[in-house]
Order: sequence, then C-alpha cells, then structure tokens
Amino acid sequence: MKKQLFVVLCLLIATGSTKAQTGQAPVGFDEFNNGIAHGKLDTITYDSKTVGVKRHAVVYLPPTFKKNKKYPVLYLLHGIGGDEFEWLNQGHPDRILDNLYAKKEIKDMIVVLPNGRAMANDRATGDIMAKDKVAAFANFEGDLLNDLIPYIEKSYPVLSNRSNRALAGLSMGGGQSLNFGLGNLNTFAWIGGFSSAPNTKMPEQLLPDPAKAKDQIELLWISCGDEDGLLSISERTRDYMIKNQVPHIFFKEPGKHDFKVWKNDLYHFSKLLFVKNAKS
Repeated sequence: MKKQLFVVLCLLIATGSTKAQTGQAPVGFDEFNNGIAHGKLDTITYDSKTVGVKRHAVVYLPPTFKKNKKYPVLYLLHGIGGDEFEWLNQGHPDRILDNLYAKKEIKDMIVVLPNGRAMANDRATGDIMAKDKVAAFANFEGDLLNDLIPYIEKSYPVLSNRSNRALAGLSMGGGQSLNFGLGNLNTFAWIGGFSSAPNTKMPEQLLPDPAKAKDQIELLWISCGDEDGLLSISERTRDYMIKNQVPHIFFKEPGKHDFKVWKNDLYHFSKLLFVKNAKS
C-alpha cells in the first residue's frame, strides 16, 4: 500500500497536481560554516583502460567517515565546459553536504567528482564543442563503468551494489546521468538529471522497457530552471515517464542555466538519496 501511495505521489508531483517537497534551499545552505564538522576531499588518480591513460577525480568523504564502515556512493558529473573541479569551484557541494550533515538531514555517503570528458587531453580548453571532445562525453560511459567505479570500490569502503550507487549531473553531465543511469539500471538505482543538455537521448531510447524499470528505479529526478532554453529536453523526458507511469520527481524551479539552479537541485536531491523506505 505504501509503495502504491509513493507511485501516486510521484505522478502527481510530475504532473503538477500537487506541490513537490522541493523549493528554494534555505539561506546559507551553500556557505562555509566554521562551527560544524567538515568532510575531506581526496584527489585520486586511476588507470583508465578505456582511454589508455591515467585519469583524475575528486572524492568527498563525509565528516563522519570511518574506514571500518561501508558507504553508498554518488557519482556527480559536470557540464561541457567543466572538469572534475567545476562542481567544487562553482557549486561547492562540500559546503552543501557539510551543512546537511550538521543538521542530520542526509544519509552518509561518499561523493565522486569525475572528469566526464573521457579522452587523453581531458582539459576544458580550446573549442569545447569540437567533435572529438563531445564524443568523449559519450565515451565516459565505459570509463565510468569499467575503470572508475572498480577503482573506487577497491580503494574506499563502499557498498558495491546497484541500490547503493547514484548518478547525477548538470547540463552535459545531466544528459550523461540519464543516458548512463537509465541505460545501466543493473548498476545504478538513483538517477538525477539537472538541466540536462541535448546529449540526452530521446525518451524511448533512454527507457525502452519502462514496465521493467519501474521496479528497478529507486529515484529518478528530473529538474530544470523555468527560464532555461533547454527546459524542453527535461519536459519531454518527464512526459514519457508520465505516459508510462514511471515514478519520478519533476522539479521546474525559478532560474536559468546556471549554478544557482544546480546547487539548489543538489541540496534537494541529496536529501532523497539512499532513503531505503522511499518506495516501500
């Protein structure tokens, strides 16, 4: 009965028939707070057989981190003009999460910030729209699944099953998250697309078997600013999920295509992650 109520609630949220439990994050949610415990940031280097070089990522460990405890993992992706430091430099996920931990409003998790441009020279320089650089974002699927995730699961105390893996991102990274997440539901159960870009596959390609996916998805989050020129991409994904009765949350919020929107998305999305009773 609870599962049925959750499905109904998500569909109502998606169609706008009721208010989602989302809105604008409280003032100060993304500010550094001296009076609380802080997480730790690691910079890692891993061998990428997919690309043929060593690649880099940043790992956020929660303030409560203990080596003898295992944690779920969120892989958080950047946009077409960014790299593994874009979220840290402009979105400050460490501050957002530290503040949420201080209020005991999220589950303990490890967050991995990769470089989603899977090519030998993965810097965001020159023509970021060049054909080979755009193709490298699609190539990241192999790097993520076959190289980065195995490295994280070997190097950190993490829970290595689909119900403890989340994938989310902004813009180009939002498209990647929907493409790779919905395309690999045996790997990810929690998926979020923030202002997803035109690299997002058409809905029928994203989820060709929606009936099967209903029982696999723990959370599907689709969001975009109401002044964003890419809003139609999120809306077409939402419409397909409504048509096929796939539980999801669609959040259209005030804003454009920028970090004001994406920070707010991360605040709300992270509070829903790894809540095991969400669909029961």
